[in-house]
Amino acid sequence: MTAASPPIVDLRSGPGYWWHSYRLMVRWELTALRVVLPVAAMVQILAGAGFVLSLGLFFGQVPPRAALFVSTGVLVITLVTIGLVLGPQLIAQQKAEQTYEFLWSLPVPRTTAALAWVTTNLILGLPGMAVALVVALLRYDLDLHVSPAVLPAVLLTLFTGTMIGYAVAHALGNPLLIAAITQLLIFVIIGFSPINFPADQLPGWLAAVHRWLPLAPMADTVRAALTEGVVTNVIRSYLVLGAWAAASVGVTALVLGRRR
Repeated sequence: MTAASPPIVDLRSGPGYWWHSYRLMVRWELTALRVVLPVAAMVQILAGAGFVLSLGLFFGQVPPRAALFVSTGVLVITLVTIGLVLGPQLIAQQKAEQTYEFLWSLPVPRTTAALAWVTTNLILGLPGMAVALVVALLRYDLDLHVSPAVLPAVLLTLFTGTMIGYAVAHALGNPLLIAAITQLLIFVIIGFSPINFPADQLPGWLAAVHRWLPLAPMADTVRAALTEGVVTNVIRSYLVLGAWAAASVGVTALVLGRRR
C-alpha cells in the first residue's frame, strides 16, 4: 500500500504572494529607470517651478486669480504627465524593442505590475508638485486653504492619469501611433484644457466637452482641495474621474487578460 501523495499547494496565490510580487515589481520599475529616474524627477521639478515663474516673466504684475489658477494647475500637470506621456512612451519602446511580451510573462499578478507603475509615478510626480507649490507660495503669496481632501484628490488624479496612459499604451499595437498620441496629449494638456485657466475662457462647445473629459475634473478636484470658493460642484468632478479610472482599468484588464 503506497502512502498518499501530499497535497499540491500553489504558493503563487494569496495576499502574501501578491504583496511580495508588488514589492518586486516596484523594485523592477525603479531599477529599470535607474538612469532615467533622477533626470525625470529633475525635469518635473524644473518644469513645475519654471512654469510658475514664467507667468510673472511674461506678464509682470499677475492678478491673484490668474496666479492661483496657474499655480494650482501646474501641480496637476506635474502629477499626470508621467502617467499620460512618459508611461505610454516606455511601453511603446518595449514593443519596438520586442521586450514587451517577456515583461508580461513574468510570474507575478498583473495587478502588481500596474500598481507598481502607479507607485513609480507617485515617486516621480510628488517632488515636482511640492517644489512647484513652494515656488508659487513664495512668488505670488497665494491664499491657499489646504483641506484633508488634498490626499484623495492627488491620489485619484494620479491614478486616473496613469491608468489612462496605461490603457492607451497596451490597447494600441503600433509604437509610433502611441508616441504620436502622447505628443498630442502634451499639446492638449498645456494649450487647450482648463487646467491653468478657468473653463469659461474656452469656446462654449470646448468647455462642454471638457466637462466629460478627465483633465478639467483633475484640476477641479486638486484645486478644490487647495482653495476655498474657487471650484463648485466638485462631487461631479470626482464622479467623472472615477468613471475614467474604472474604464481605463477595464480596458487594461481586457487587453492584458488576452495574453496568457
